[in-house]
Amino acid sequence: MTATRSTRQRDVITRVLHDAEGPLGVADVLDRARTDLPALGVATVYRTLKLLTDQGRIHPVTLDGETLYEASGKGHHHHFACTRCQRVFTLHTCPVALPSGTVYPGGFIVEAHEVTLYGQCPDCAQAS
Repeated sequence: MTATRSTRQRDVITRVLHDAEGPLGVADVLDRARTDLPALGVATVYRTLKLLTDQGRIHPVTLDGETLYEASGKGHHHHFACTRCQRVFTLHTCPVALPSGTVYPGGFIVEAHEVTLYGQCPDCAQAS
């Protein structure tokens, strides 16, 4: 495998995802990256997201049928989706005590779990 060269676009998109409070959609990545790179195009964002995913530096998160992206290496975590502003946040604590290997009635053996909580983020709750 050949090494992938670093570009300003890749560096900015990687930083945007690393600094985000939760996973971001393509449009959000594009908007935030355009702060540093006003001429950045959506095709470059798509190509970069695919490359970073293939490299394992980011991973996709599917919420309500939409693919979002977040930096890898955050460990076990879940998400909170605000029903007012539509932002998605990373929760750093697990709201479910469900260890791998738990057996549910009927013989279902848990290997992993994903939880998304829905409601209002602190900003939207305060504005209500």
